[in-house]
Amino acid sequence: MNAYDLAKPYLFRLDPEKAHDLVVRALALASRSVVAPRVLEYLAPAPDPRLEVELFGLRFPNPLGLGAGLDKNGVAFPALAAFGFGAVEVGSVTALAQPGNPQPRLFRLLEDEALINRMGFNNEGAAAMAARLGRLDRRDLRGRAGRAILGVNVGKSRAAEVSEAAADYRASLTAVWSHADYLVVNVSSPNTPGLRTLQRSEPLAELFGVVAELRAALGHKPVLLKLAPDLGDDELADLVATAEEVGVDGLMATNTTLARAGLRSSHREETGGLSGRPLTARALAVLEFLRGRTSLPIVAVGGIFGARDALDRLAAGADLLQVYTGFIYRGPALVGEVLTGITRELDRRGADKVMELSGRT
Repeated sequence: MNAYDLAKPYLFRLDPEKAHDLVVRALALASRSVVAPRVLEYLAPAPDPRLEVELFGLRFPNPLGLGAGLDKNGVAFPALAAFGFGAVEVGSVTALAQPGNPQPRLFRLLEDEALINRMGFNNEGAAAMAARLGRLDRRDLRGRAGRAILGVNVGKSRAAEVSEAAADYRASLTAVWSHADYLVVNVSSPNTPGLRTLQRSEPLAELFGVVAELRAALGHKPVLLKLAPDLGDDELADLVATAEEVGVDGLMATNTTLARAGLRSSHREETGGLSGRPLTARALAVLEFLRGRTSLPIVAVGGIFGARDALDRLAAGADLLQVYTGFIYRGPALVGEVLTGITRELDRRGADKVMELSGRT
């Protein structure tokens, strides 16, 4: 039994958001220490060069990343990277600081190994994140934290009208641009009114017109698009075509879902986005659909709880993986299980690199 298994019963007796805040504060404190991240590295499996993924002009130490939502304000990158993630994505951050939706707004569905959240992009704002990341001199980081990739997930400020979305994204992207290895345009959270209406060709073209201008002014950065799992096939096909036209560097499949079929928990009727085990099948289906229609890189996220789930996503054509809810339920041991499972599959096949598991060499 590891340390997280011992702590989990106590954490899960707390209100979910209080437990989340407690863990993030502890990780932030550890991140300010020189020693703590090195100690946390002992929980992670040994690096394997076969797991490295070169994508977007970046070298990921391994394909497994931590999804946005845990570290909304970019306070704990060194500690989170020390667990063995190849990438850590912070945010979602918005141009304006905002408190998010009223509490309670985060719910555990224990029987379903799921979460429902309606957080509403609560964060301290892009300027605060930029200042914090600017103080984090990653050239001075050692070990895994010095090698891990940093992503920043950007959403729309609630106060900004949908018609003002491009200007709002411009402000937040500009603030964090120089501090991120890659960025994600999040137009698929169900918890900001009107946000998902941006998942259409015309507003996406406007948003990525802003991205093109920022690339010209600030230097190239990979910018990905995060998609909702609740889109139909025709909508997904249209989005793929638009993404290829407007210069999206990659797709993230998927965000949380509004679907509630088959849930057992008493919290199943809570409004918000559902994540975790119930999303596994749909996220995999969206990945398979997208891979059949585009050669754009795809980051698979949604319902990954172990090595088998990860291998299924790689086999379906994922280039990178992300976990979030699985990490909440399983803790840091999930990182080791996934990466060890991938290395064992490489051994079984006699493969030299992880991309061979999907045939995308």
